[in-house]
Amino acid sequence: MKELTRAEEQIMHILWEINQGFIKDILEKTDEPKPAYNTVSTIVRILEKKGFIGYKAYGKTHEYYPLISKETYKKELMGNVVKNYFSNSFKQLVSFFANDKQMTLEELEEIQTMLEKEIIKQKK
Repeated sequence: MKELTRAEEQIMHILWEINQGFIKDILEKTDEPKPAYNTVSTIVRILEKKGFIGYKAYGKTHEYYPLISKETYKKELMGNVVKNYFSNSFKQLVSFFANDKQMTLEELEEIQTMLEKEIIKQKK
């Protein structure tokens, strides 16, 4: 699966939120300063060519919807991050964040609890 540019990802987040919509619907949900209608239309066509979205045609108007779920894209993206930046090691990824001084003790404890639950689940 291809990675998305920032602009493409922004459009996909909107489509994941609204499930389906026309260019005008997507444009309404974009942040200020809003891009031009043609800009959004171009990005949507690129996403369609990449296989991320599909559409229903109503004459000359198209209603767009995601073909790839947010969860599927997130898994693929994070898999690529682990592969490309952490030598395909989840241990290195977790260590990176655990050593990050921006994480609070509460966050670390929550992660520890989640990991302990997952260990018990996998041992069964």
